[in-house]
Amino acid sequence: VFLSTCLLCLLPPVQHSTLDKMSHTVKDRSYVVALVEEIQKEEPLITASCKEHVIRLVQRLQEKLGEQEDHKFYLFKVRNIFKMTLEILRVSVEIFITGSYDRTCKVWDTASGEELHTLGGHKNVVYAIAFNNPYGDKIATGSFDKTCKLWSAETGKCYHTFRGHTAEIVCLSFNLQSTLVATGSMDRTAKLWDIEKGEVVFTLRGHSAEIVALSFNTTGDRIITGSFDCTVGVWDVVTGRMLHILIGHRGEISSAQFNWDCSLIATGSMDKTCMLWNAMTGAHIATLTGHSDEIMDVCFDYAGQRIATASADGSGRVYNAETKKCIAKLEGHGGEISKICFNPKGNRILTASSDKTARLWDAATGHCLQILEGHTDEIFSCAFNYKGNIIITGSKDNTCRVWH
Repeated sequence: VFLSTCLLCLLPPVQHSTLDKMSHTVKDRSYVVALVEEIQKEEPLITASCKEHVIRLVQRLQEKLGEQEDHKFYLFKVRNIFKMTLEILRVSVEIFITGSYDRTCKVWDTASGEELHTLGGHKNVVYAIAFNNPYGDKIATGSFDKTCKLWSAETGKCYHTFRGHTAEIVCLSFNLQSTLVATGSMDRTAKLWDIEKGEVVFTLRGHSAEIVALSFNTTGDRIITGSFDCTVGVWDVVTGRMLHILIGHRGEISSAQFNWDCSLIATGSMDKTCMLWNAMTGAHIATLTGHSDEIMDVCFDYAGQRIATASADGSGRVYNAETKKCIAKLEGHGGEISKICFNPKGNRILTASSDKTARLWDAATGHCLQILEGHTDEIFSCAFNYKGNIIITGSKDNTCRVWH
């Protein structure tokens, strides 16, 4: 799936017509060869020696795009995980992790729902967690105890404890190259840590309020930080220097993301808008409006064609990244939506709501395909696995549910 999403993003500014052709020409090798040759013109890293391998990957991607998708998800496992409220979850290739107010992070087998490890050692709430995807062999946990810990996903061993923040750590992220982990804190700074050495590389200073969101781009040379000061900082990872400050929102930042090819940044804010920015220049491109309350989360699909927003007004919206127009409204939840995400294929959207349900939507039409019911309290976290055939939801009812 990871290689497939990479290929999707190599396709020349991906038009849906191109994908439609791919899905209807599964066995047409001549078309595949022509497509790969077109990609080669734009991507010099795809050399003649790997051309045949790329052709096979595109053929596999064709098959995925051509699959009919009418799968319904059914509850497979309920895990009463915590004595205190579950906070967040993240999914890797075959395992998922949950962080909690009980000061631990737990590692679970996605297929069986069985617990593999309990990562203990923090002295306060484990509030932020992450995998080093696509490798998935390391876990980072950030805590209100002001530290970040690095763990082995396979054994549960703690490699390093990163100390240096003077207030709670509330967000963190690995770079895609798995050499750095970044932490954002209520102390108004972000820090970059060397995974191998266990040392701080840079402290990013410049925000005048708490940093609550951060994200690396896919090439690993930029990182963005979103703050309660209503701005987003764009930083050079090599030098630690701030390159741009994205000014325009009139409310606190809630979410900030790069698209896959590193050309765009999407930011969500308490001012009820999502803004698009040029990632290279920092220039404001568009303001996506329509929500009547705070935006809680934003995300791109893996191909960079669509942007989805989740709002406290109980609705989600899908925008075309090229035209900046709203193409679908996700309406039906009875409470605020705190989390929104695309499946790996990009044709489904998952939302988590305070109305105690998660919902599955058609990304193109906004039609609700399924309501996942059973939690007895607010659902504030949801995710697809890498294949997109399993959903995991986390709730304030202290349970995590696995849906197959």
